[in-house]
Amino acid sequence: MKKTIFVLLCNLFIIHLSYSQTATPHTGPLTYGTAPAFKAESTSGNINFPEDFYGKWKILFSHPADFTPVCTSEIISLAQNQNTFNKLNTSIIVISTDGLNSHIEWVKSIESILSDSTKKTKINFPIATDDDLKISKLYGILQPDSFSKKDIRGVFIIDPDNKIRAFFYYPNSVGRNTNEIIRTLEALQVQDKNDVLMPANWQTGDEVLINSPKTIIDSEKLEEKKDSKLRKVTWYMWYKKL
Repeated sequence: MKKTIFVLLCNLFIIHLSYSQTATPHTGPLTYGTAPAFKAESTSGNINFPEDFYGKWKILFSHPADFTPVCTSEIISLAQNQNTFNKLNTSIIVISTDGLNSHIEWVKSIESILSDSTKKTKINFPIATDDDLKISKLYGILQPDSFSKKDIRGVFIIDPDNKIRAFFYYPNSVGRNTNEIIRTLEALQVQDKNDVLMPANWQTGDEVLINSPKTIIDSEKLEEKKDSKLRKVTWYMWYKKL
């Protein structure tokens, strides 16, 4: 009897060990690399990502649930900044695990909040449905240990080459800062255009940073050029006016 129980316990341990080694761990959101392609239904029709946004910067904006106060405030803020994103050659794609009908009714509700007697604001960016969780799993944005299968409050900034260039993650109770998203987007575009670095708290029109000289001698050579656009802080830190 004891031998039988011992063999049974050994088998149970082996099965548990095997499952632990083969189970896929939660890896969290993608933060770099190529943004996965996907297809989805949305409030603006069917989406084929990234083909439908060729040559554009993209912002993938995941949210936990429709008809919730924090998410609604964020969509209002995005809608109020649509012209700014357009000027920056950037498309917005909002995504959640709610169904398409829910998205459509939510958009109607938000547009009624945005509109007044003199001006009507339309939400011109798609709100995509991911009710089968395929996109959320591709991007790793399902909330951990969530029985309700809701997305995290995340932002992916994706460049025209479809590379993830920045990622933000906010808690459910705190809305995202649209101005910071725009600031980061502008900083990335200026960086790409000029091959420079962006200092802390950089705003449009501020000085940027150049790549650090490799040696003190290289820094001294820069100083000898007497370039009025360059400003030395220390040998490895130089600001530049664009």
